[in-house]
Amino acid sequence: MSLARNTLVQATLTLGSRVLGFARDMALAARFGQGPMMDAWATALMLPNLFRRLFAEGAFAQAFVPVYGGVRAREGEEAAAVTASEALSFMFAVVAGFCILLQVLMPWIMPWLLSAWRHDIGVMQVAVTATQLAMPYLACMTIASLLSGVLNTAGKFALSAAVPVFLNLCTLVPLLAPTVLPMSQPDTLLATSAAVTVSGVVQAGLLWWGVRRLGVKLKLGLPRLTPNVKRALALAVPGALAGGAMQINSVVSQVLTGSDEGARSVLYNADRLYQLPLGLVGVAIGLALVPRLTKAFVSGDHEGGRRTLDDGITLAMAFTLPAAVALFVIPFFIIDATVTRGAFTSADAARTADVLRHFAWGVPAFVLAKVLTPPFFAREDTRRPMIFAVSAVIFTVIIGSVLFFQLKAMGIDGVLGLAIATSLSAWVNVALLGGTLIRERAWSPSPRFLSRILRVLAASAVMAGALFAADVFYGLLSRVFLAKEIAVLVVCGAGAALYGACLIAFRAVSLSELKGVLRREPGGSVSSGLD
Repeated sequence: MSLARNTLVQATLTLGSRVLGFARDMALAARFGQGPMMDAWATALMLPNLFRRLFAEGAFAQAFVPVYGGVRAREGEEAAAVTASEALSFMFAVVAGFCILLQVLMPWIMPWLLSAWRHDIGVMQVAVTATQLAMPYLACMTIASLLSGVLNTAGKFALSAAVPVFLNLCTLVPLLAPTVLPMSQPDTLLATSAAVTVSGVVQAGLLWWGVRRLGVKLKLGLPRLTPNVKRALALAVPGALAGGAMQINSVVSQVLTGSDEGARSVLYNADRLYQLPLGLVGVAIGLALVPRLTKAFVSGDHEGGRRTLDDGITLAMAFTLPAAVALFVIPFFIIDATVTRGAFTSADAARTADVLRHFAWGVPAFVLAKVLTPPFFAREDTRRPMIFAVSAVIFTVIIGSVLFFQLKAMGIDGVLGLAIATSLSAWVNVALLGGTLIRERAWSPSPRFLSRILRVLAASAVMAGALFAADVFYGLLSRVFLAKEIAVLVVCGAGAALYGACLIAFRAVSLSELKGVLRREPGGSVSSGLD
């Protein structure tokens, strides 16, 4: 399948999950507002989400695919299945043990994670129990990430992109239950946390079925540190750290916000919105790039690898820049129109919008990091991306801590400082990754690539002007369209249409290329029903 078509499959299926995820977040905001239960939920989901984004959403798969694909090419399907089974058994045992340890220690860990509420015993007890209920999700995602790598190596991207929808489906059920059955906020929170683990079991089970349907027979046995497992871990661990640098930055930010009532909720809501383009575009293109780049480097086709990276970055920016522009220009419009209801007020929306605006200018860097990391993984070089990631994390910790406390001392929301530091560190990471690839001539941006990027920027600038005008007349548009929810849909839809028209008018993309997205490359495999 073409890179564009693989990306479209990933992004389309991920979109369904993200839409449901946004619906879940609207239900959370309406139910809990930005009070103690919302802070407790954000804390309970922090560790499972960290591992989900590190492993299940690309980084582990990116590091595992070259190892599994190499064994598959050299030694055949049976040897590759043995390697995957050994890695699965070992990683599951390690992560399951880690989950149990965290569950046991959580009563002592939680006061540090949620220090703003450490003197409220009721909030602490609910937060501890909710985190313990959600923790097994980590073990389920360990299985899911490896199974996704097996499917992606075989060119089957759809199932691994589709299963995350069950996280949102399962968690929506207890959030909507209080509309039918009387439930307190703590009970709703605990039921929702338990639903996180239920969704993990469902996802892992469906991916296991998909792998078996391909004819790959994996076995979950006693963990053994075999040579193949050592090699897989040597690549996977630093690869996960490199691919998840932004997530580690997010955790550092959340630990700091734990000392400020409501700040954890603000960060959670802003994080969910700016993660949308990353999940739709960065992860999808990252997963689709790895098999193609691995094939190019193994065969010595450096020109093919360069073209693939050019296309990947162009596609990423074509989809990401308009989203970043919208989040930067009309953040309050988007949040107030879609989230403000129930316990979530317009004041909460304004505070969240200020933070979201500073995450928005980092969104292109977040996506570029996902696209620039696979060329290193394809050459089994995970050491340098790890070094770059650690450098970015150190940058975030230092700058973010200084800005957080300095702004608080000035009477300004300290969360703004964390957003600024996170976006800055993402651009530092991109500069290190991209600079290294260019210096080593692993990637040399072509004149055609640079021209197309400039045209994408021009189309984004036109859309930004239109959105700014719409933001000025937010109140009027809400009255004209009878509801603010309808107004934001119309404005975003019109902005997207204008942007698409500008892309074609400026010749950033052509109609033939858009049609090509839906075509397979010559010799492409026939669908088995899994893609």
